[in-house]
Amino acid sequence: MILVSRYYLVLGLQILVTFSNCSFRSKNPLWTWECINEKCVPSRPDPTNKLQSLETCNMLCAGGQIWPQPRGAISLSTTAVPVHADSFRLKILLTPSRTVQEYLQESFELFREDVKRLEQSAFGFEERRSVLVRIAINGSEDPRMRIDTEENYKLVIRPNSDDGLMLVDISASTFCGARHGLETLIQLIWFDPYVASLFMLEAASVDDSPRFKYRGLLLDTARNYFPVRDLMRTIDGMAISKLNTFHWHVTDTQAFPLQLDSVKHLSKRGAYSLRDVYTKDDVRALVHRARLRGIRVLIEIDVPSHVGPTWSFSSDSETDDLSLCTNAQPWSPLCHEPPCGQLNPRNTDLFLLLEQVFTEIIQLTGVDDLFHMGGDDVSLECWEHYFNDTNSENYLIEFTRSSLDRLRYVNGRLPNLTLFWFSSISDRIKTDLKESADFIGLQLREFTWKHKSINGIRTVISHEDAWDLNNGMGAWYDTNGGIPYNSWQHVYEHRPWAKDVANIEGGEATVWSSTLSDDDLDATVWPRAAALAERLWTDRAEGATRPVHARLDLHRSRLVARGLKAAPIWSMWCTQNPYTC
Repeated sequence: MILVSRYYLVLGLQILVTFSNCSFRSKNPLWTWECINEKCVPSRPDPTNKLQSLETCNMLCAGGQIWPQPRGAISLSTTAVPVHADSFRLKILLTPSRTVQEYLQESFELFREDVKRLEQSAFGFEERRSVLVRIAINGSEDPRMRIDTEENYKLVIRPNSDDGLMLVDISASTFCGARHGLETLIQLIWFDPYVASLFMLEAASVDDSPRFKYRGLLLDTARNYFPVRDLMRTIDGMAISKLNTFHWHVTDTQAFPLQLDSVKHLSKRGAYSLRDVYTKDDVRALVHRARLRGIRVLIEIDVPSHVGPTWSFSSDSETDDLSLCTNAQPWSPLCHEPPCGQLNPRNTDLFLLLEQVFTEIIQLTGVDDLFHMGGDDVSLECWEHYFNDTNSENYLIEFTRSSLDRLRYVNGRLPNLTLFWFSSISDRIKTDLKESADFIGLQLREFTWKHKSINGIRTVISHEDAWDLNNGMGAWYDTNGGIPYNSWQHVYEHRPWAKDVANIEGGEATVWSSTLSDDDLDATVWPRAAALAERLWTDRAEGATRPVHARLDLHRSRLVARGLKAAPIWSMWCTQNPYTC
């Protein structure tokens, strides 16, 4: 769709004059970009050429620069108008509840802050267009991201010929869908460094909805602690890419940094220091920020394995300590990594403690239709050693059944989906846990999704050989380098459901923190997690073609402009010459 307005023709003349007469850092640009066959081609400027920045050429030339690429009909104009962060106003046309209305207002304020971050300077055109954003939500009264949340939205941008006002209409079934519409809108706004002004497409129509309902990012904060500000920034990056589940692997065998009122001794014993903890206020702030971004916070307390010495204390039970195999040496026969420790399924007090933990997690996050029970790397050898029983799989079955009973009790019902890491008992879910099987899901780290043991069971895929963002860095105890690095192209092209999509809820990238700190968090996650986001949202058969390279490079620049230190996908020369690399 090509819309050419009289205003924009005048604006084009103003741009040329600005280049000639205004004094700012880009007054003598080294390059100008021309749109040739829907590709931006650089050339040296001369007095006869129309000057155009790469940013503006990218947005007006090829189109389709939205990430993740919409699944429905899309139409974008090749003209733009100057705008300002303060030009945007909100009008709520329809909302199903007061709560949704309040979330819309707060989310719109975040949108305005994001636009201000893009603006960079106070220069630009004196004449800017006012923009009225009108939002209508005709579905759910609940603003939370839930398993059954409809995330569809429709975005329309058009000028009002009567008064020059720019109209933006966003319609959706839910708050989360409307928020995605705002995210797409900001992707149609950009800063032109040649004229030091924000621009917005003059007209657009986007009809969109995701392919998969679960689109996650796991971050481990137990092996190394990350300040809350880093988690907030990660949430923002997820929203920019339309991921919807922040899987917070908050505890592990090395540390228990989460403060819970009912089990205060766990964080007191388990945090690295008094500073390296997440208070309940921290969690509430993170959850609120995530909700405004259309994201749920899924807290995982990994049990019965990966508990370590934090849980090693006696209880009133006549059985044994809560934790077995604690600090065992050598560690490798009894646990995945040190320090060893695994919960004692025979301790009658254990499940009362877990009941208290489950209660607080649900209260803190407000997520009651989705839960993660852990279940990773359970050592049957540990229980065999203590109980002198070679059929220790039965202990894991009984532990799982008792844990589900406690979760059902505190939640009033089993959540719609309760996730476990794939384990040795996964093939027994349909038989030994049949009363709960419809509500159980498996998270798969290995490429075993077609194995008979998970037939008919709901799954979330996080295959290590494609979507583990730590790969290539090596485990701290591995001198051989471990699994090869997962490039963004490899992340993008992994489609394990291509022939069979039965029971797949979605997918998730994983970030484990043994060799990671807050200094390199952003570059480890982004833009590779964004590549996963488009795979899970759009899922076109297209691989990592040159147009995809160019679009991801542009999206990476958005992440950087919004405050994330995303890694480059290639050299700056390739950014300026994307179809020659």
